[in-house]
Amino acid sequence: MQQIRASQLAAWLADDSRPKPVLLDVREPWEVALCQIEGSQHMPMHTVPLRCTEIEPEREIVVICHHGGRSMQVAMFLERKGYGTVLNLQGGVEGWACEVDPGMSRY
Repeated sequence: MQQIRASQLAAWLADDSRPKPVLLDVREPWEVALCQIEGSQHMPMHTVPLRCTEIEPEREIVVICHHGGRSMQVAMFLERKGYGTVLNLQGGVEGWACEVDPGMSRY
């Protein structure tokens, strides 16, 4: 399973020559209400097994959580289900706030 740093993801999202990944946020609703990366798709971790068909399998997927633990588990699950390129956001939204968006709310 591949990892991606927040700064690498930010550069990818800013690169108009590259297709944008699915940003899959697997945190709980109360966490997403506090902060989120713009453009992310919210799907709480416990709902992924039932809802993973909503994710386009041919697109690259970056899985996001608070610090990177839950998202790593979901990324491994999606890989086992046959999804192509699945990456875990190393450090999660906390890493994003530290490296990319220091104005983002933190918890």
